[in-house]
Amino acid sequence: MRKIAVAMAKGGVGKTTTAVNLAHDLAMQGQRVLLVDCDTQDQVAKFLGVTPPHGLYEFITGRDEKGNRVLKKEAIHSARDNLWILAGGIKLVELKNWLGEQPREQRHALLRQSIVPKGNGLDFLIFDCAPGWDILSVNILMAAEEVLCPVALQAPALEGLKTFFKYLLSAQKLNHRLSLKYILPTLYDGRTRQSAELYLKLKRLFTKQICHPIRYNVRLSEAPAGGKTIFEYDHRAVGANDYRKLTRRLIDDGVRANQIPRFF
Repeated sequence: MRKIAVAMAKGGVGKTTTAVNLAHDLAMQGQRVLLVDCDTQDQVAKFLGVTPPHGLYEFITGRDEKGNRVLKKEAIHSARDNLWILAGGIKLVELKNWLGEQPREQRHALLRQSIVPKGNGLDFLIFDCAPGWDILSVNILMAAEEVLCPVALQAPALEGLKTFFKYLLSAQKLNHRLSLKYILPTLYDGRTRQSAELYLKLKRLFTKQICHPIRYNVRLSEAPAGGKTIFEYDHRAVGANDYRKLTRRLIDDGVRANQIPRFF
């Protein structure tokens, strides 16, 4: 099973759009995917048009906000064929408080201990991370092994990337398996010089990690309003084609590493 954190220090770069569309396309290729929403905005459920009764808070603590017991299987919500989610939302504020109250030597590894399943039940565990750095962010990067970093091709892009690298280096001191595997340029607009220049700069800096860019596409921003992924909303859109290329890249990398069978 591959454990991937979709993470970036800056908001508005397409983290949730990437996490949701990547997870759905992987699921459509026959991969079994659990998508974990680690943001208080609860965007993953909204993007997929579902309303789970429970989520990550209940999964980790074993209780709902009233103190009633919640089983782990009750917190995991089936969103599509082969795709399950752990919802985020405002209850994650309480989860962070709960994590902070745990014994110091355990608090940073609780998510990894709780959420990584035993056996072969999943092919991908994908975390949709919130911007910033807190106890939940640390827990996510302790549980993950790969980082996919969306970078919007706009002026502040590289500054946000520098800030995220500081977070990543801190996490790697505690989790030696963690690596920056993918740099995903987003909001690419071939009509502007800025997009082209930033993309070329990223290609020079991250020769191995750079992915095919996600082009600016209004269909990508319209799809969540209907609770649909880009493949359900308009499978012929350029955004759908771009995310298919990202999916192929991930699966091909897995084939080369003998981690998962090939489905293309």
